[in-house]
Amino acid sequence: MINAEELRKAVEEKIEGTDKFVVDVRVKAGNHITVLVDSDTSVIIDDCAKIARHIESVFDRETEDYDLVVSTPGIDQPYKMLRQYQKNIGREVEVSLNDKTTFTGKLVAADEAGIKVYRKLKVKKVETEETREIPFSEIKHTKEVISFK
Repeated sequence: MINAEELRKAVEEKIEGTDKFVVDVRVKAGNHITVLVDSDTSVIIDDCAKIARHIESVFDRETEDYDLVVSTPGIDQPYKMLRQYQKNIGREVEVSLNDKTTFTGKLVAADEAGIKVYRKLKVKKVETEETREIPFSEIKHTKEVISFK
């Protein structure tokens, strides 16, 4: 079975010096491999193809057969790392907390300790604003709010 850490290192070598970064590497039973790559700017299909070809050059299919998918995390996928939070500052997010509550608003900051989310509330025709600092230890997951406005 192919080792996920060795696979991650191979991908990181390929994208070193670019604005791309590895979000996740999964190796499931039967060598079903999924590599998720993101970028501070954009990832195009050609980028995924180049990474896949690099993986295939490092991990020979003649030695060990595998299925390979190289993709970006979908917009519906939760953020997994600080760099994803930082690249999405300014976007509307829904933060699910460990206490089973949610907090929706604009992501305004992210650092190693946690995030800041700003929102406007209208309660009984009175508009208020609130910025909440949320430590990562309290976050179950965060997803971008998809709007069709």
